[in-house]
Amino acid sequence: MLFYHLAETVSMESPPKGRPPSTLTQDAERNKLLAEMAEQSTDMISRHTPDDWRFIYASPAVENLLGYTVDEIVGVSAYELYHPDDVEDFKRRAPSVSYERGTYTHTYRFRCKDGHYTWLESTSRSLRDPETGELKEMLVVSRDASRRINAEMTNRRLAKVLESSSDLVAFVDLDERVSNLNEAARVRLETGESNSAILLADLFFSESDQRMIQEAMAKAREIGDWQGEVDMCTMSGDKIPVILEVQAHRTYDDRIEYFSIVARDMSLQKAIEAERQQYQDEVSRASRIMTMGEMASGLAHELNQPLTAIVNYVSGIERRLNKQDQIETAILKKPLKKISATALRAGEIIHRMMDFARKGQPQRKAIELSQLVDDVIGFCADNASRQQVRIENRIQYPELQVEADRIQLEQVLLNLFLNAIEATSQSVKGEPEVIWVDVAEAEHQQVIIRVHDQGPGLPVSDDSQLFEQFFTTKEHGLGMGLAISRSLIEAHGGHLWAENASEGGAVFSFSLNRSEGGGR
Repeated sequence: MLFYHLAETVSMESPPKGRPPSTLTQDAERNKLLAEMAEQSTDMISRHTPDDWRFIYASPAVENLLGYTVDEIVGVSAYELYHPDDVEDFKRRAPSVSYERGTYTHTYRFRCKDGHYTWLESTSRSLRDPETGELKEMLVVSRDASRRINAEMTNRRLAKVLESSSDLVAFVDLDERVSNLNEAARVRLETGESNSAILLADLFFSESDQRMIQEAMAKAREIGDWQGEVDMCTMSGDKIPVILEVQAHRTYDDRIEYFSIVARDMSLQKAIEAERQQYQDEVSRASRIMTMGEMASGLAHELNQPLTAIVNYVSGIERRLNKQDQIETAILKKPLKKISATALRAGEIIHRMMDFARKGQPQRKAIELSQLVDDVIGFCADNASRQQVRIENRIQYPELQVEADRIQLEQVLLNLFLNAIEATSQSVKGEPEVIWVDVAEAEHQQVIIRVHDQGPGLPVSDDSQLFEQFFTTKEHGLGMGLAISRSLIEAHGGHLWAENASEGGAVFSFSLNRSEGGGR
């Protein structure tokens, strides 16, 4: 109403003839009141010439809005203050200028006194002589639109970022209906352009859907956000593993207005991880077979002992049969039992070799560490004996359990034992030298398994070089054993390292997670 009253006031510079004095007095009082309102308004009220839009009048708000005083702005053409990109839009009545009920509304940039541009939104009305219809001037009400325009521009930029993002972005209403999906989500989930009939449950497999409703959405309602890994579902039923974040967006009065879901497609990473794991498994198995090759002579000797014993027992029975036609059954029981026991021992050796070399998926479970160490010591005892080395199990807690894959842990220990045997054998001068295994406590529910040797110590100053692929100090070594051992331990959440012992020799140590409820 202020705008129209001002328009009326300005268009009536001389009182019309024939109006009574009382009406003229009322008009004067009203005009005075309107003038006071214009002077105090935070919006800038201005009058302009119709041709070049020069300021005829500006309210005091011009100083707060543009930095000019009233005297400085009067006489200046508005065209001189327009941003060069906006002045032509105004002249052409571009889309930024709207017309309604005889007024024009225009959003544009105007130059302030200090040289920077600010956004204004102005509503202008033409003022004509009521008798001749001649255009006399333009009346304009302008307000600062910078905050609104900047917010709109920021929202448009954010919308462009979301739309072009490779992450899958969805907005979900309180009734769990999907209100919007970005392009990446529409393409990956195969939803097409329309989101009107899509529910949150349509985007997830049943198990993940239950987790989304019972955990993710509930947590987002409670604390504002939730993160986790779930499986999304395309419209054709394909599974998409994702890392997903749910956020609850609230109004100023703290009511939840909607939810946003941002999901990172992990399909490629999962495929790469699976391929890398398969490669690791193949390399690990190849390493075990190479280790068995290094131990071939020792294994042959270990198998030869029970086989030779069986042959001797059978030969003894044959000799007795050749000397007498009949032999009492009781006489044969003892050698037959020994044959059976020896054959079982040989079978266990072969079975252990097959287990060690077998191909299969890692299976982590609680393992009694001391018993496993005894088994590996038995596996390479003959090799140690031939090099005048003895291996001792000095683990003081026989009930201690660790969480590990048995075959992989055997592989690590066997590799460390063989290295320790070879290093220690170089120092043997008379009596057999001893290498031993013990454990130490560690933080975060872990234990440290240590293999001590009596060799010359580490051959390099940087112990990390020992674990690099293809680095070896052996004449015929491939440099893979320690590298594979470290990767196996790290896959278990532990770490493998080496150091020289103060009393001589080297210590190879690795950490493993203690099994819940197992051991001390």
